[in-house]
Amino acid sequence: MADSKKKSRIVPKKTPIPEQDPAKRRRNFTEVALGYPDDLALQEARRCLQCRKPKCIEGCPVNVPIPQFIDAVGEGDFQKAIDIIKEKN
Repeated sequence: MADSKKKSRIVPKKTPIPEQDPAKRRRNFTEVALGYPDDLALQEARRCLQCRKPKCIEGCPVNVPIPQFIDAVGEGDFQKAIDIIKEKN
């Protein structure tokens, strides 16, 4: 990927993940984070810097190839992203 293209993909702020309303979650044991809808997942994926030597892979306790996962999400190929995660888990 060209350097100029990398820079155009950077979104400076983290996209907040939707969460259950506190009044509802205090009465249940379901997950607080609701997950990203497609549009917010794509927005968050654009934050990846596509480092030449990504530290995120070695920092991942199960060695998920995070840049490939993020690329798949960025392309809107969520099934491919799931498959990448499942390869190591």
